[in-house]
Amino acid sequence: MFIYFQQIKYSLKNLSTIILLFIANSISGVAQGISMIAIPWFFVKQDATETFGLFYIVTNILCFFWVPYCGTLIDRFNRKNILLISTLISGIFLGSVSVFGFYNDGLSMTMVASIFTMTFLNYNIHYPNLYAFIQEICEKEWYGRIASFIEIQGQVTSVLAGAGAAMLLEGTDNGIINLFGLRINIGIDIPAWQIHEIFALDTLTYILAFVCILFMKFQPLKKRKKELKSVLEQLKIGYQYLKEHATVFIFGVASYSIFVVTLICNFYLAAVYVEQQLNMGGNVYAASEMYYSVGAIFAGVAIQSIFRKIRIPLAIIILTILTVLLLCSLAWFAHEFIFYIMIGILGLTNAGTRVLRVTFLFSHVHNHVYGRANSIFILTNIAFRILFLSIFAMAFFHESNHIIYSFLVLAVFLLLTVFVLVKNYSKMILLKPIEE
Repeated sequence: MFIYFQQIKYSLKNLSTIILLFIANSISGVAQGISMIAIPWFFVKQDATETFGLFYIVTNILCFFWVPYCGTLIDRFNRKNILLISTLISGIFLGSVSVFGFYNDGLSMTMVASIFTMTFLNYNIHYPNLYAFIQEICEKEWYGRIASFIEIQGQVTSVLAGAGAAMLLEGTDNGIINLFGLRINIGIDIPAWQIHEIFALDTLTYILAFVCILFMKFQPLKKRKKELKSVLEQLKIGYQYLKEHATVFIFGVASYSIFVVTLICNFYLAAVYVEQQLNMGGNVYAASEMYYSVGAIFAGVAIQSIFRKIRIPLAIIILTILTVLLLCSLAWFAHEFIFYIMIGILGLTNAGTRVLRVTFLFSHVHNHVYGRANSIFILTNIAFRILFLSIFAMAFFHESNHIIYSFLVLAVFLLLTVFVLVKNYSKMILLKPIEE
């Protein structure tokens, strides 16, 4: 990837900044990914999946109030500084909890859940800010390719995180670990790590990422107005902008539907499914994250080429229907290999949709309101997550193999979004790109 960047260095004025962003994301992404795999499995092993579901609901409720403020911050302040501050705060919080765990030889469920909440809150400012920052410092003709590069980079680190989690969650069995569902002898006997030890590793990577971001220098390519209004007033601006561009609003909300499903599956349902439906361990759950990442990497590499002759709204309709089929497959077939393949396809459909969605929105939403407009999309996403998590936290879904019915509920939800996209398709393809 970096060789490719060298070949096009004269086409990207802020190439060095983009490379440092990729490095920072990669460094922190591996350990952060291990932590976010370890946390749901921690609750599964404690036989407390319903408790984790409640913590997840609370986290999303907090996000519902946090996200509008994030959009305002992203559009008001220097986006490099936002990256620095969010990385620093996350590192300090994570490090403090880790030290507490070492001192007390373990962490309570509340302490572990607090890390999940903190990381989730950080996601909600980090990624929208990252995309807005890229839009600010990147030439328009590079939007799609840079979005793909971000996806590839993020998912390569997730593969490494899945491999690391497979080793650290349950250790090795005489040097044998589960990678991509295969038993591989690495010749080293590694004991299972406690969760506060995983958090310590994560803390170190936050520090390294902070240093990378600190050395970034860039030249803005988009003009931004200094916004001094309150959070509520700023959110109203984003709402008003989307109200005046209703088709963009409909596209943004509907195209986020696969992301709703992905967050619920990856952080909640998959761990329960592995334990209750497949009757397998944490190494299988970690391996599924690797398959997810491989699917996402393929999307990052190939999605623009696959759909180069197809309009973005139609491509997203196709990917959404494919996601419906894989959810039904998870409900109907309880087999480890099928589980891996379906999770890999979910990685492809979610990442592919994200690349296409970001490319579309970059071309149809002005940069000076991008953060606030994106906040509206994320708020609707959170509302759907709270709704479904509240349903899936019910005792019914945790009895016998009833977890499979949650996948069917999500499949119906996606079919409804397909209907919305099809109904508004003609309006979407007639939208003209903005001129900054």
